[in-house]
Amino acid sequence: MVCFPGSVQTPAPTRALPISPLMRRALVAAIALGSVLVCALPALGQGVPPVPREWKLSTALGPAYPQGKAAEIWAALIRERSAGRLNVALFPGATLAQRDPAREFAALRDGRIDLAVGSTAAWALQVQELNLIALPWLVPDAAGLDRLLEGAVASRLAESVQAAGVVPLAWANAGFHELATRRAVHAPADLKGVLLRVAATPLLLDTLLALGVRPATMDAAAAMVAQRNGALDGEVISVAAYRTSRLYAEGLPHLLVWGAHADALLFAVNRAVWDGLSDPDRDLVRQAAREAAVQASALARKQADAAALAELAREGATVTRLTPSGKQRFKEASRAVYERWAALVGADLVHAAEAALAPPR
Repeated sequence: MVCFPGSVQTPAPTRALPISPLMRRALVAAIALGSVLVCALPALGQGVPPVPREWKLSTALGPAYPQGKAAEIWAALIRERSAGRLNVALFPGATLAQRDPAREFAALRDGRIDLAVGSTAAWALQVQELNLIALPWLVPDAAGLDRLLEGAVASRLAESVQAAGVVPLAWANAGFHELATRRAVHAPADLKGVLLRVAATPLLLDTLLALGVRPATMDAAAAMVAQRNGALDGEVISVAAYRTSRLYAEGLPHLLVWGAHADALLFAVNRAVWDGLSDPDRDLVRQAAREAAVQASALARKQADAAALAELAREGATVTRLTPSGKQRFKEASRAVYERWAALVGADLVHAAEAALAPPR
């Protein structure tokens, strides 16, 4: 049947059994009404936006940590501002990536994950340039990391992420990886032969090896057993994770705030999901990511500020902050690692970061 506006097709007469004029008029009217409804069906769907499926948002940590809280806030803002039309389900613990944060980026790129808040340290395995953030003792403090994430360097990193297959929307300051140990550490010589748990991140592993550490990768349960029986000497960890897991009461009472490796959070979306959004929905999702990033940065800063460290000391931890000269000794001991990874990241990008972090003249 071909439909034309304002017209109705009337069936040709047939040689069937004779029917009365009244029945014929009723039959023609019924056919005409059906034709009008069929022709109107396409128009009935016009102007009605499709309802998307539930989006899967992945993060490696739960809401007790800035990373997990960032994902929780992002999901809530998207749902609220779309009045529930854009529905987001949160999957913490990297459960959509075999519980491995390093696999999360690939899952996001391939569409097994729709949205994610990931650590640059974990995603650097797929995007080499992200190793810039964690170059040993490149970033001097939280304010320096803010400058990197708000300037041209972050824009160049975002271009690399986009080229790798996902759409970056916002950055958040996640602080630093610090050092929790059984015995006090003040200089590189104190780390010779020490067994430390560390995430399976090549740059962090290289740094520890250069300092004479015996690095070990193990899950949290195995690490807790090793700590309690004295087999593990320490752990590379954030201040927030140190406090949440109460490692100071589990055989690792010394916390060295050494600022070796900075970390950042990246809010990103699968490219096919992004391409399927209208401009208003893109603005909604992007703005929600930026607001969640601001809140996550503030939480990370609060969990590692002077008040938080003082509270740890009251709870039984021995907190030591490295002086600038103390940091310099560790930096010199790992200089070869810095130079090797700077070449992998890209000399131009590293020089741009160094210039952005240089003290004003």
